[in-house]
Amino acid sequence: MALKMIDSKLLDESEKIMKMLSNPVRFQMLNLLEQKKMSVSELTNVLDLEQSAVSHQLALLREYQLVSATREGKSNYYQLDDPHILDVINETLEHADHVLRGKKHGE
Repeated sequence: MALKMIDSKLLDESEKIMKMLSNPVRFQMLNLLEQKKMSVSELTNVLDLEQSAVSHQLALLREYQLVSATREGKSNYYQLDDPHILDVINETLEHADHVLRGKKHGE
């Protein structure tokens, strides 16, 4: 059986997405936005960050099509844009839980 390599363009793009997820603030934002639509001010309050920092992180997440925004009145509300990313987040959290508890998969 011949081994199949990942296409280099796909591998490069995957690396960029994994780098996006490696930031704890962005990871937490995706977790929150999976639960409900939120405005920048709501995220600022929940995350206890400056508004400019939240806006910057949201812009990066939008660039990678991980979140989208809808205008409601004077505010933009952000939500998770790609449900595929939930699989990555949830599996990562499950694995982190195993590691923290000192358990192997399936225990």
